[in-house]
This record gives sequence, structure tokens and C-alpha cells, in this order.
Amino acid sequence: MPELATILQALHACTLCEDLPLGPKPIFQLHEDARILVAAQAPGRITHHKGRPFDDVSGDNLRRWLGIDRDTFYDERKLAMLPMGLCYPGKGKGGDMPPRPLCAATWRKKVLDLLPNIRLTLVIGQYAHAWHLPDASDATLTARVRTWDGGNVIPLPHPSPRNGVWQKANPWFASELLPRLQRKVQEALA
Repeated sequence: MPELATILQALHACTLCEDLPLGPKPIFQLHEDARILVAAQAPGRITHHKGRPFDDVSGDNLRRWLGIDRDTFYDERKLAMLPMGLCYPGKGKGGDMPPRPLCAATWRKKVLDLLPNIRLTLVIGQYAHAWHLPDASDATLTARVRTWDGGNVIPLPHPSPRNGVWQKANPWFASELLPRLQRKVQEALA
């Protein structure tokens, strides 16, 4: 797809957010054959330094949730990863800063329009939830995740170890939702 190749080149060269604390370094994984889209928030500091999406403890948790190994996860022909903000936004009071809205406004629709084979979208974190699930914007994270209807857009909490308290308070997530999620992932990859 020549259009996607052009967009990929532009994404890699993007400097919309030159003033970020660690500078711009767009991190994503895209291929027109990808069947699953991981729509997350923004890269973290560790990911920024490694240059690979979810190459940290959060990624280990996410791969466990999905029931797939690293090779499958990092196979761009299987999984696309497009965060709401392509670059690490810096540190805030309670963790990382939110993704900058300019990034999604500039790139998101253009890129998604060039991924025709996406069968399943995993929506991670509040900013991705707001963009991909606008009809559920007034619901809490727990309500959005708990009431997932089995469709092909799946709301998830962030897989950060910091969300361990949420997972302990919501044991249905591991016992009920994750087996359903893993089945959907296998169906999308088949």
C-alpha cells in the first residue's frame, strides 16, 4: 500500500511535539495486513528509550491478558499498535501526562483508514476509550469494561502494574472477561 508507506514515513519524521521533555520519538507498529489494533494512550518512559510499543511490564501483562507470546505480539502483520499520542508525553503528578490531542487529531483517522484488515480493536485507557467509544463516555472505566457486549471493540483497563488494585477489586476481569478476550484474539488471528 503506497499510501500507508507514505504515512509511515511521515509518522517516523513527525515533530509536532518538539517541546516534549524527551523530544519527539513516535512509537507505533503498523502494517496493512494487521488484524488486531491495540489502541492505547501513549508510550511510557521505558518504551520511549527502547523504541518499541509495550516493551515493559505493562506489555508483559497485556500479552498475558491476550494469551499470546512476544513473537505474535510484535508481528506487525498480526497486531497494529497506534497510541492516541505517538510520543512519551512526560511525567505528571500522578504518573505520565496525558497524550497530546494534536497527535490523534493529526494522524489517527488517516492511519486507521489505511488498515482495512482490522478485525478486533483493543481500547486501552481513558483517552482511547473516549475516542473509540464516544457513546460510553459518561460510563466509568469499570462499567465500560464490565459491560463489553462481545463485539469487536473491547474496552480494557491499562495493563500497568499500578492497576493491580483495580484488578483485585474486580476479580470478574480475570475470571470472566479475559477468557472471552483470549477467544476473540484467537478468532481475529485465525
